[in-house]
Amino acid sequence: MALARTGPVRSEAARMAILDAAVSLFTERGYDHLTMEGIARRAGVGKQTIYRWWPGKGDVIAEAILEGRLLSDRRDLPDTGDARTDLAAWLSELFTLRASPDGEGLLRSLVAAAAGSAETGRRLRTEILAAPLMERLSQALGGASGPQLHAAADALVGAVILRALSREEFDVADMLLLVDTVVGRSDPSS
Repeated sequence: MALARTGPVRSEAARMAILDAAVSLFTERGYDHLTMEGIARRAGVGKQTIYRWWPGKGDVIAEAILEGRLLSDRRDLPDTGDARTDLAAWLSELFTLRASPDGEGLLRSLVAAAAGSAETGRRLRTEILAAPLMERLSQALGGASGPQLHAAADALVGAVILRALSREEFDVADMLLLVDTVVGRSDPSS
């Protein structure tokens, strides 16, 4: 016998309106100018409706990203046939995003959302380590799988997050060095 649900019922229409409003306001004004009041006004819901489901604007943005409503085009890895170069190009794209006016706020929101909610952190990790990244990383590691593949993914993404948080500038050569350090140099002559 199923247990009765407790707490407020989440209206799917209100949830979608909130996520749509957050994405459009983020796109128009950027993360730093995004407010819960603005999201509520644009979505046509009360501010308490948002706070009932998300503790802050970072959590709303994290959910929008997890559902592919925001930055979905930035999650695709190139596929040139050279996994090492593809990984470096993808990482460079992430650093370009981080250096954009809204990128830093976005990164802060994701870190805060993950720090504030273990479930959000797990979902973000799963999304970041989705099949395309893991497949390309496996190719770069010569077909590695299991714990070795997951350790390499953690090392690569962890290094990226630390470098992004330090607000350092990086180019494709820096990303190739990072990929080479994690997966090993695939071509010693390069």
